Amino acid sequence: MTIGPATDAIADPMQNLMANDSGDSGRGRANRRSLLAGEPPREKRGHKGAWGCLIVFVVLAALLAGTVFFLQGPISQIIAATQGPADFTAEEAVAGEDVVVMIHDGDGGSDIASSLVDQGVVKSFDAFYRILLQTTPEPVFQPGAYQLKTKMVASTALAALLDAKTRLNRTVVVPEGTAAVDVLQLISEGTDIPLADLQAAAANVASFGLPAEAATLEGFLFPATYTFAPGDTAQIALQTMVNRQFKALDSAGVAAEDRWSTVVLASLIQREAGLRDDYYKVSRVFRNRLDPAQWQSGLLQSDATVAYGTGNTHLVTTTDAERGDAGNIYNTYVHPGMVVGPISNPGDLAIDAALHPLDGSWLFFVTVNLDTGETVFSTTVAEHDAAVVVWQNWMREHPEYG
Repeated sequence: MTIGPATDAIADPMQNLMANDSGDSGRGRANRRSLLAGEPPREKRGHKGAWGCLIVFVVLAALLAGTVFFLQGPISQIIAATQGPADFTAEEAVAGEDVVVMIHDGDGGSDIASSLVDQGVVKSFDAFYRILLQTTPEPVFQPGAYQLKTKMVASTALAALLDAKTRLNRTVVVPEGTAAVDVLQLISEGTDIPLADLQAAAANVASFGLPAEAATLEGFLFPATYTFAPGDTAQIALQTMVNRQFKALDSAGVAAEDRWSTVVLASLIQREAGLRDDYYKVSRVFRNRLDPAQWQSGLLQSDATVAYGTGNTHLVTTTDAERGDAGNIYNTYVHPGMVVGPISNPGDLAIDAALHPLDGSWLFFVTVNLDTGETVFSTTVAEHDAAVVVWQNWMREHPEYG
């Protein structure tokens, strides 16, 4: 993710060789013995032959080292292919901890494999996916929440997902940063509450006790794991989540009159920040951009807000056309000031970051490594442009993210 003024942005092995020369102090006596034996004296050896051997040895050693270096990749691939994909062992599985995994409606094998890796259930995508492909008949997964463990052997994880006993009835897992429209879908998948009922209940915003500014439930459906009782209605399920968000705000010390502004900023931080420590820096960037003395345009220029306004609730990237669309009321490239409303449902960390931004003069940030989440924060345009180049280079080296 990136925020900016116009765009969101071998050492060779060495060997130390030591050669110890020793003098031939007995060479005179050897010559005399040769004469007495009637043999011609042996020819005196020079150092030229020894140095030649040494040079050949060094060259051969260098060639050998170079060969080993360049063959490391292929050798590793051969070993990996022989040993199979990385998988947790039965011994490692003993230390596994409880975790709830959601299977969503329409999820395929690759989606499930990725989710299991992300939550530490299986050690690698290939370990699970290979067993999945080898299983006959083809497994059929039911949407819902499943009680699993971290560090599971891939075959054990697959068996658990196909066992009805591990499926948690009426349990819903809402990840941080999930948009309200997706929360309704999650509730429907984890319970027997029809999606239509949830949508109808959510439309009656005034019935949930939200701040007067709220036009939807966005931002007030706290991300957590919920287990609903039999007979719970759509209204009860949604009110439970709203009450949980109120509790989180109260625990953070947010006054009732500040709930709206806190949730709006926290929802933005939740979508834009990656690593835990970055939440507080992202909070500062947006606050600095709202300060006319530091950022005259007042434009937050967040791709996440633009994407939300287009209905792409899972994205934080946009096109030039989308960033130029003034008809999108969530477009912070066009409309100055804080975004008009929440763009996700934030958790405790984002709420805390909204209340306690880190001190700093940053005005820009760009995630330069999507694998690690490494993000560069900058104060000047020149610093940011340099960071954007790093990001662009990383993207060229990882076309799968394009």
